[in-house]
Amino acid sequence: MTNVTKLGFPAGFTWGAATAAYQIEGAVDVDGRGPSVWDTFSHTPGKVRGGDTGDIACDSYHRYPQDADLLRSLGLTDYRFSISWPRVIPDGAGQVNQAGLDYYKRLLDALCERGITPAATLFHWDTPQALQDRGGWASRDTALRLADYAAVVGEALGDRVKRWITLNEPLVVAHNGHRIGVHAPGLCDDAAAAATTHHLLVGHGLAAAALRASVPGGVGGALEIGITLNLTPIRVTNDDSGSAEALEKARLVADAAQNGLFLDPILLGRYPEHAPSSMLPPAELVLDGDLETIAAPIDFLGVNYYQPVHLRAGDPANLRRGEKTPQEGISGKVVEFYPDGLEQTNMGWLIDPEGLYELLLRVSKDAPGLPLYITENGCAAEDYVDPDGKVNDLERVKFLHQHLEACARAIKDGANLAGYYVWSLLDNFEWGYGYQKRFGIVFVDFATQQRIPKASAAFMAQVVRDNAIPALPAVWPV
Repeated sequence: MTNVTKLGFPAGFTWGAATAAYQIEGAVDVDGRGPSVWDTFSHTPGKVRGGDTGDIACDSYHRYPQDADLLRSLGLTDYRFSISWPRVIPDGAGQVNQAGLDYYKRLLDALCERGITPAATLFHWDTPQALQDRGGWASRDTALRLADYAAVVGEALGDRVKRWITLNEPLVVAHNGHRIGVHAPGLCDDAAAAATTHHLLVGHGLAAAALRASVPGGVGGALEIGITLNLTPIRVTNDDSGSAEALEKARLVADAAQNGLFLDPILLGRYPEHAPSSMLPPAELVLDGDLETIAAPIDFLGVNYYQPVHLRAGDPANLRRGEKTPQEGISGKVVEFYPDGLEQTNMGWLIDPEGLYELLLRVSKDAPGLPLYITENGCAAEDYVDPDGKVNDLERVKFLHQHLEACARAIKDGANLAGYYVWSLLDNFEWGYGYQKRFGIVFVDFATQQRIPKASAAFMAQVVRDNAIPALPAVWPV
């Protein structure tokens, strides 16, 4: 791309916000919706902070016109949302719930009326509980059912949706949900996690093919299908203690586990050489033609970025302050650590915009010409309504300013970045953290469902108006 100033963006750059169905919709037992694994998980005592559930969340099922108005008021051109699989096919397979499809038609009509372009995610973690009861993602059948679901929504909504995302962060589904159990369905089973990894990838390939078949040519002959991965730069600090070789091995393992496990099959048609064996699917699960299905060309790649991983020499059996046990599969005297001098978000995540810059250039090099979209980037902060009724989330404004600056520099230096979706439009149900963590640029009072645009919303509105990043003042007007 050319004609990009240091803090500016190319003409036609996509500016959007993102959400996910279970985190905002509520209405979990309305109009024929079936239960998902997150309904079951959040209602299991001890699984979610404070016993919070997504039963009501932001009530966007009923308040979607108000949320569409918010998007328009901020000047955002695009909205990334997810479709609830159990709302459309309550049992995950078989009977289609027309009322569920009609809801998404109404949502899409509301977006269209306001000039907002939709980007629909098929699967953002809400596996129908009925499929989980039959094995869930550890079973190949779930990948086949995802393809059936994709065909249903493609046929019903393909006249309104141009950009489709098959899966959101499959690594989190496999690892958090099936290996360490902190997300639904709450399993701690390496074999199930490895099988889930492969079946998610197969599901992606089959769903992409089903969408192409059910929406011939797409909207205006320009159907776009991709997948969203959470990608993580791996940084190594060598203290000249003779550990360079061990650290390089650790970096290769961590990169394969964090990035290559999904990126390599999609871009290269193979699993990464250095991935821990416990994370790789056994050979008998990888059927003839699977890798070709997984590696079928995509039209774009969605990138979710939050923080990098830092490794250095250390003793995993005797961790010091700021250190933790490194990625599974890393052996020897290597630890993960938080470097001095880097700030952290309210989630305890490192704030490192340079990692985003590096990541965009790396993926652009690995997949030349493939458009990239930041499909999630944002931070949790300690937001509150002040006595004047305003939410001055200056930490988030600073965070967004830094990361957008990294995006602009990356474009200038050759990255194929085509758009940015801030996470998130609304404060919402933040998975295992319940309602404790707020990521939105719009504050939600969950007791009254009042929406209050934060200072970060005003900041993003100016970014969109100017297609450039403004100077960062000491106080941002709300």
